[in-house]
Amino acid sequence: MTSTQQAPDILSAEFAADPYSAYRVMRDEFPLIWHEPMKSYIVSRYEDVERAFKDKDSAFTTDNYSWQIEPVHGRTILQLSGREHSVRRALVAPAFRGNALEEQFLPVIERNSRELIDAFRADGEADLVSQFATRFPVNVIADMLGLDKGDHEKFHGWYTSVIAFLGNLSQDPVVAEAGLRTRTEFAEYMIPIIQQRRDNLGDDLLSTLCAAEVDGTRMSDEDIKAFCSLLLAAGGETTDKAIASLFANLLQHPEQLAAVREDRTLIPRAFAETLRFTPPVHMIMRQTSSEVEVSGGLIPAGATVTCLIGAANRDDRRYAEPDTFDIFRDDLSSTSAFSAAADHLSFALGRHFCVGALLAKAEVEVGVNQLLDAMPDLALQDGFVPAETGVFTRGPQSVPVRFTPADRSGSAGAAQ
Repeated sequence: MTSTQQAPDILSAEFAADPYSAYRVMRDEFPLIWHEPMKSYIVSRYEDVERAFKDKDSAFTTDNYSWQIEPVHGRTILQLSGREHSVRRALVAPAFRGNALEEQFLPVIERNSRELIDAFRADGEADLVSQFATRFPVNVIADMLGLDKGDHEKFHGWYTSVIAFLGNLSQDPVVAEAGLRTRTEFAEYMIPIIQQRRDNLGDDLLSTLCAAEVDGTRMSDEDIKAFCSLLLAAGGETTDKAIASLFANLLQHPEQLAAVREDRTLIPRAFAETLRFTPPVHMIMRQTSSEVEVSGGLIPAGATVTCLIGAANRDDRRYAEPDTFDIFRDDLSSTSAFSAAADHLSFALGRHFCVGALLAKAEVEVGVNQLLDAMPDLALQDGFVPAETGVFTRGPQSVPVRFTPADRSGSAGAAQ
């Protein structure tokens, strides 16, 4: 057992500036840390985080979500277990896979990506974070749910507030209050829409949720509101950071960007490697139901455990040259990267594997394809090096790029 006086402190400014160096020290010297200010044990090695997520022995639970997530979202699928979890997942999961995703929502994804790109493709320069990544997934979700995309700023403000609440490791009371206020505001916005949609079902996702039934069980207005809140936060914040990081990584490795440009079947590989190398979510918590032994010692029953995804995904016990971005690595499968059998840990694993993983994959594939089609010579602005920020979630704040501007008719001007 180690002391936080010796180990890196995940609440420190040094950690926020460069977590990857701290992760290496934690994996090698302090694989189990008791962090007193957070009242949490911290695990950082791949084998320990993988075990916590797979939860085959039920030693790790999601009971922590009752205080970590429920105050802002309401009771969500994340904290359910047993039959209650399986029924709720069966109610929502079909919309995010197979024919429903392909036929109903792929055109929505393509349209939203195209609209955003058309707004700047004639400019010759853009910031892929503010002009594309932060808007794209939220616009898609709003469209999928049949909500007014004109309320984008509201949605963005809400999910930013929720993510700040979830990542409020230092228990800042202002952040906590804003998160709780968001739950009330979102409910006041969403419940009337849900009630109206029940009486006028359409072909949108919200209507699907209103009508869904499994074994005689249907979702209440509160259930649907909580799921929509979760979808906006998880599907907005994480996907926008994943898209921004994917481009930041490729643009800093021009030879790999060139390979993806020439062979678009490499996009899933580039996405999977981005999720491993620079995951949008760096930590997820679990709670122990019994005493459990992990690398470095014992965790008692009833303890909160902070699982460091960002550290586990760079564990040299699992990956060769883990601090190198390499879409061609042979120790990361892209075929299973968006399923519960993924090698990386960025979507969690097991029964709480991210229900929106295939939606995120579809958004990334469409967005990358359309951006590369519209801007074949896409490159970082001269001298710019993307810098990540964040602790709980993390990604580049800005990715300014230059390219040959399209003429106003839509063709790529001098690039033709």
